[in-house]
Amino acid sequence: MTDDVLIVHGGTPLQGQIRVRGAKNLVSKAMVAALLGESPSRLFDVPRIRDVEVVRGLLGLHGVKVSDGAEDGELVMDPTNVESASTDEINVHAGSSRIPILLCGPLLHRLGHAFIPDLGGCHIGPRPIDFHIKALREFGAVVDKTPEGMHLSAPNGLHGAKLELPYPSVGATEQVLLTAVRAEGVTELRNAAIEPEIIDLICVLQKMGAIITVHTDRVIEIQGVPKLYGYEHKPIPDRIEAASWAAAALATRGEIEVIGARQADMMTFLNVYRSIGGELKITDDRVAREGVSGAEGGIKFWHPGTELKAVALETDVHPGFMTDWQQPLVVALTQARGISIMHETVYEQRLGYTEALNQMGATIQVYRDCLGGTPCRFGRRNFMHSAVIAGPSKLHAADLVIPDLRAGFAHLIAALAAEGTSRVYGVNLIKRGYEDFEAKLAALGAHVERP
Repeated sequence: MTDDVLIVHGGTPLQGQIRVRGAKNLVSKAMVAALLGESPSRLFDVPRIRDVEVVRGLLGLHGVKVSDGAEDGELVMDPTNVESASTDEINVHAGSSRIPILLCGPLLHRLGHAFIPDLGGCHIGPRPIDFHIKALREFGAVVDKTPEGMHLSAPNGLHGAKLELPYPSVGATEQVLLTAVRAEGVTELRNAAIEPEIIDLICVLQKMGAIITVHTDRVIEIQGVPKLYGYEHKPIPDRIEAASWAAAALATRGEIEVIGARQADMMTFLNVYRSIGGELKITDDRVAREGVSGAEGGIKFWHPGTELKAVALETDVHPGFMTDWQQPLVVALTQARGISIMHETVYEQRLGYTEALNQMGATIQVYRDCLGGTPCRFGRRNFMHSAVIAGPSKLHAADLVIPDLRAGFAHLIAALAAEGTSRVYGVNLIKRGYEDFEAKLAALGAHVERP
């Protein structure tokens, strides 16, 4: 389809300023949390991305009135009249998002029942829902499997539980938080995820009246309360989008200031960026010092003009190097001198995008072995989860088909860095997580067009 294709004339350094809004991985979960309240919630700095539209639609199906607020990017969610939605209506969203499973806890509290359709999302590994189902059962949910999905009920209400995750899964931790806050008694979650977006979700729930304690060693304790109320919240900025533009600056030998990016959430990425040879400057300090009313700071990223250096990296849960940072950065690493290693330990099928980079002139080999670090849970299994990148490589234009959200932005960066004109198919998938990316490309001087 021509409306899902972008023609990219590469070889021009990206230069300029763009802004990131609230984190995709927090905003959608904060919208779900609004279901738990007994009064309206207000969420600010919400990006215009497809995932937000999907959650907005799901909330609307369940009787939550969602409207735009007075400010640009403000959402008002009124859960006063929560109601059941038909399985057919929910199934319309089944292939669009994995969010429906997170509605289960709130809906069990509000209605006593919930439905999980067959779940969609990016194809980067199975991302099993076993953690979610087991946790919900521990809280007292009854799960009935049917051909169209899973029907859940809570005939005796939900009660606190002691849980331990086999892996610190972000989604499973969100599930426990959204379910435990109104479950009777105390819930203890061990081996929890502690990503910045998780902590920000805890902040949202605390504003609503929840009692949540984050202990050392990945232990979270939730004391259930009978009622929660609406919140007002400005989410943390999207650290994935910020890092994606940073990688684009490096790969195209450009300079991009990402307004809204926050140093505290990106320290691991910033260290790696400097190790490669990229330059950066934190600009929010300048804004605070100059006292400019209404001004925002961020982080400026640029290629210094000198040779980039190879690195050995492995992705990990927070505070490690984020899995969503690796695809855009690998494109930049194709321009570094020497042998770089990327060991993916979070998702087992996240290196498939490298095949397209090789077609463009990169030299990347993928391996089943755990390279460049400690053995991970994918070792000795049939997953290509380590990559060796030899550079620098001169990239040339190609026709590219986007397989998933983050790989899609990596393909886009590669097309921008390559000599010649590329056709990138499936670009609408990028809209799931990148707000107005075409307008931002234009603001940075990129030469892109629709056919």
